[in-house]
Amino acid sequence: MTPRDLSTMRWVKSSRSSNNGACVEVAEHAAEVLVRDSKITGHDYPTLSLPAAAWTSFLTEVRTGRLDS
Repeated sequence: MTPRDLSTMRWVKSSRSSNNGACVEVAEHAAEVLVRDSKITGHDYPTLSLPAAAWTSFLTEVRTGRLDS
């Protein structure tokens, strides 16, 4: 895995995030999507990396309600 400068990426907060601190942010990088918890700040915060196709499939499942309990 190649190191990335996460500070230069365009992070977008989820439209479902609330003001209570439960926020998820995503950034596109080449053929992957990076996901992070916006409450955790600093240089070494954890980031989940997913192939772009997997992220698209996940969003489709969410939007159709297939993951609702």
